[in-house]
Amino acid sequence: MKQGFIKVAAVTPDIRVADTAYNGKVICRKIEEAAAEGAKVIVLPELCITGYTCGDLFWQELLLRQARETLFWIAKQTEQTDAIIFAGLPIEYNGKLYNVAAALNRGNILGLVPKYHLPNYAEFYELRHFTKGNRKPVPVSLDEDTVVPMGTDMIFKSLDMPCLKIAAEICEDLWAPNPPSISHAMAGANMIVNLSASDEITGKGEYRRNLVKGQSARLVCGYVYASAGEGESTQDVVYSAHNMIAENGLLLAESRRFANETIFSEIDLLKLDSERRKMTDFSIDDRDYLGIHFRLNLSETTLTRYVDSMPFVPRDQKERNRRCEDILNIQAYGLKKRLVHTRVKSAVVGISGGLDSTLALLVTAKAFDLAGKDRSQIVAVTMPGFGTTDRTYENAVAMIKQLGATFREVDIKEAVRVHFRDISQEETVHDVTYENSQARERTQILMDIANQENGLVIGTGDMSELALGWATYNGDHMSMYGVNASVPKTLVRHLVRYYADGCSEEALKEVLLDVLDTPVSPELLPPKDGEISQKTEDLVGPYELHDFFLYYMLRLGYSPKKVYRMALIAFEDTYDTDTIKKWLKTFYRRFFGQQFKRSCLPDGPKVGTIAVSPRGDLRMPSDACAAIWLEELEQLEQEEAERKENPEEKEKDFFEKDWRDFMH
Repeated sequence: MKQGFIKVAAVTPDIRVADTAYNGKVICRKIEEAAAEGAKVIVLPELCITGYTCGDLFWQELLLRQARETLFWIAKQTEQTDAIIFAGLPIEYNGKLYNVAAALNRGNILGLVPKYHLPNYAEFYELRHFTKGNRKPVPVSLDEDTVVPMGTDMIFKSLDMPCLKIAAEICEDLWAPNPPSISHAMAGANMIVNLSASDEITGKGEYRRNLVKGQSARLVCGYVYASAGEGESTQDVVYSAHNMIAENGLLLAESRRFANETIFSEIDLLKLDSERRKMTDFSIDDRDYLGIHFRLNLSETTLTRYVDSMPFVPRDQKERNRRCEDILNIQAYGLKKRLVHTRVKSAVVGISGGLDSTLALLVTAKAFDLAGKDRSQIVAVTMPGFGTTDRTYENAVAMIKQLGATFREVDIKEAVRVHFRDISQEETVHDVTYENSQARERTQILMDIANQENGLVIGTGDMSELALGWATYNGDHMSMYGVNASVPKTLVRHLVRYYADGCSEEALKEVLLDVLDTPVSPELLPPKDGEISQKTEDLVGPYELHDFFLYYMLRLGYSPKKVYRMALIAFEDTYDTDTIKKWLKTFYRRFFGQQFKRSCLPDGPKVGTIAVSPRGDLRMPSDACAAIWLEELEQLEQEEAERKENPEEKEKDFFEKDWRDFMH
């Protein structure tokens, strides 16, 4: 429950049809096992107390009475269970029978959520036994002393973890054109539980999986789906216990079918709330909903969910290739439009032999092909300086020739020396002026050649550099159209690799592969023994870390502590804690301190969910203060130091501590 994470479980007990006493014992055992694993939300299948496949036995008064008594028994047995539990059973009300999900917490029956959409087609005949559920909650008497609300329009709210708001629907409700979960989400529920008994036929598993993922994405919610399995009658159909846990379109956990597996994962509630806040059409109105409160102990949540160290790069090769193709098309079509609209004759690209300029040249070539322009009208300029190595120079020249662009070379060393004399800069002093003078000289050359050639200067800088401010103001920071402006560095590499893998010209492919193998460097300091002496990642930190920080900070709105926690998991085998903390501090300092550079960026196409354009995704003041973000990192270091001094003391829960301090 730390930092908005809540552990959930989807459970399928191996029941016996119509044997409520046996089922109650099995259900309690499964609840106990799930709670022992730390689950705070435990979801069981539809009608699991009796079995979904009872048929006309649902008309038997004895079965209904035993189901109700078993519900009370389960509630009593789970008095000490620190969780909210959802289990299915039939309930009679006003002479009609309802298929309901009962919510239990610490021995209390909180409420009953009836099934709203009843299937009565093909193998389903629920209208034979059940009545469509009511939306507005009504009081239902379960015995002389227990009256609980029953209705679909209820949200179960945690008093101890205010960001946890749960609503329920049952099986067919999800498959209907207008699922109750839509209303639930618009009333504020950020977790939907579905108690299901979905039989298995060929192809249904994939369709069911897409439904769960799609609904969690559409509603920006966590979705816990628990389905009936072995133990149900197989008279005419078979149930596979297909359990799933999804979060905003991402499938966090999925059971093997036909295995009656319990699955677990952690849903990030604060992330979901953050996503919803950004959506102007996601307005919450809970006036017609009944809020029911429950209690949970705030405790440590051990994360078992996968945390991708490369959030911008799909793990699946096919998906990665599709992503690369899409991005190259977005970049190229964006540039094509600008070329056609401005009626320029040429495009001017500075080529260093590094990754970013390589990608920019590949995109420019593709844009010229799309526009029906001859690639010879691309003016590719190499500008050797004090730090240029033979390797990058030769790769730049070979690449330009292989792509059919017009090659131009302007050695900047003498011009920069003249400038040094003009401003009284010693060439032996390798400071920021020494470096930036070269970068600005190159930009001036490109701009002036663009004037000569009636062309546009194509920007090469990527989003990771812009996030860190690793660009010379009015140097490589400036262009007339920045094709890489929203492409993170970790993805640049894969885009070039994708192009190389599909390249039919062996010579060009060889060059691209060598570019991929070259260390990232601005090459502004003299080489040592002919090799690159200035490696960017030694100076500002590994780009894979910074891209990770950028994604979780900007895309998901995570606090520094939460970003750090996720990084520890994602890079467990790559970086130690001190290294992650060091570069996380660097990231926040640079991100806030360098916003002024991003405030005047050239145009460039957005390719993903994150961009730093001042006209698009990042409307951030240039003088925003990073104090509270850096203070939280200092607090983190203090807490870790205290834990080292008191190793016997368990780690304090950040969420619990912060919340209680605030309330105090």
